[in-house]
Amino acid sequence: MKRWTTGEVAKERNISIRTLRYYDQIELLTPSFKDASGKRYYSEEDLFTLEKIIILKSLSLPLEDIRNILDKLSFKQVLVSHYNYLQEQLSTLQTSISHTTSLIHMMDLEESLPWERVSELVRRSQHSSKKWMDYFQEDEQVLLQKSVPNLSNNDETTQQYISLIRRMESCIKHNVKPESEEGFQIGTRLLELSNDMFQGDKELMDKFWKVRKQPAEDTGLYPISDDVLEFAERCMEYVMS
Repeated sequence: MKRWTTGEVAKERNISIRTLRYYDQIELLTPSFKDASGKRYYSEEDLFTLEKIIILKSLSLPLEDIRNILDKLSFKQVLVSHYNYLQEQLSTLQTSISHTTSLIHMMDLEESLPWERVSELVRRSQHSSKKWMDYFQEDEQVLLQKSVPNLSNNDETTQQYISLIRRMESCIKHNVKPESEEGFQIGTRLLELSNDMFQGDKELMDKFWKVRKQPAEDTGLYPISDDVLEFAERCMEYVMS
């Protein structure tokens, strides 16, 4: 039967010898074997107990609580607890990534960002709402949930929409009409993206467009100015005329 010295365990698990001796001192983990000279050795069962302690510590449990539950939990139960904890951490991290991505994209859409606007964007990204979904039937919601650009995503379609919005804002700023070559190019790309988004369902596209033009506080969609929405509409009409 293989046994391990305190030094070997410390090296293998990257734990200080002092920590292992402290666990022994407080009777949290005491080596099971002692030779004639008094040198102590850990058994494989001891090492599984150590793994349980390490995992439970990662859950931010104090040593006193670990001592109280250590013998009551199997190694699998400890692993399951750790798995659930990691899932919660992953969910929190993914939410944080989503909020940060939204903020980055929102900032891409803003020309000037005073502190008050940054604060507003942060709050919006952290409390995003999908009230716009309530305007659609369940089967429509399934399609739109997958296809409508979301600022919390970093996919190519979202990036293309952001680019088109910036182009339209530039056109408006420089008095470039929707009925121009630039407007034609923008309208063509908007129609291509819309066709992909709504899978050729013009009725659904028109329905979404009507929702898109409603106040952002009523829909939870990112607020796009009326000027940009009108420009986009005229661009697409120009392409289809």
